[in-house]
Amino acid sequence: MTLFQLRQSFLLFITAAIWGCTFVAQSVGMDDVGPYTFIAARMFLGVIVLLPVILFRRSRLARTRPEEAARRRSPQYLKTLAVGSLLCGICLFGGSALQQLGLVHDTEVGKAGFITALYIVLVPILSLFIGKKTGILVWAAVAVAIGGLWFLCVPPDAGFTIRLGDLYMLFCALVFAVHILVIAFFVNSTEGVELACGQFAVGTVLGTAAMLITETPTLAGLQGAMIPILWAGVMSNGVAYTLQIVGQRGMNETVASLIMSLESAIAVIAGWVLLGEVLSDRELFGCCLMAGAVVLAQLPSPKFGGR
Repeated sequence: MTLFQLRQSFLLFITAAIWGCTFVAQSVGMDDVGPYTFIAARMFLGVIVLLPVILFRRSRLARTRPEEAARRRSPQYLKTLAVGSLLCGICLFGGSALQQLGLVHDTEVGKAGFITALYIVLVPILSLFIGKKTGILVWAAVAVAIGGLWFLCVPPDAGFTIRLGDLYMLFCALVFAVHILVIAFFVNSTEGVELACGQFAVGTVLGTAAMLITETPTLAGLQGAMIPILWAGVMSNGVAYTLQIVGQRGMNETVASLIMSLESAIAVIAGWVLLGEVLSDRELFGCCLMAGAVVLAQLPSPKFGGR
């Protein structure tokens, strides 16, 4: 592993650590506000945190590298940034909304983290649609992950059922897998902090629209959820999602998703330490199977036949 890859991996690990703790903030914050109010507030804070950084960096760039500053003012760059921000923002809002709805419907923080981390298996599968091959071990990982989800989500006396909150989390994992692939497509042609701020701006608009249509936020509710919103907005959006975009530059998207999937283990620890959540033996076994699927998906596929 090169020094560059080590640096990028460290940035993605910090991202995973912040995300894991954010599951607690999301769960606690919705005691006082609705899911779309929470999303709109955290997305808006993400814009507020990053906008001064962008203005400062552009001002410095104009003094030190005027040719690069001119490139970022060009119509082609601004068009690419706008399209990337729109697509990333739609994915980020969709994934965040499904995640919030899953937590609203009583999915435990630790379980939510593990189901969300299913994107580690979905990323290489979705890569098939953009011409990237998937090895046999990835398909084996899919089977193991499905078994893990069965033990994690389906109570032993409930038959073939999955709770609504768990279903939301499954779709959340799918949307976040798409989000990772979209970032991988745009990250090398745009500046990471600007792309992050752009996706938060799109998420703010979508979250605010959904909030005004479906919820009635109150000042008391916002005050009650202030600390969780500040954590999610400043740390998860302003810091972690920006680190994701910066950290994915030059990294294989499947390897990046593996590192970021560590958020699931951190979510379990955070749920245990901060909320006193304890998973049953059956659910822990499901978590172990999913963790095994994460590892299995990264192993080099065996080669059959002759040379």
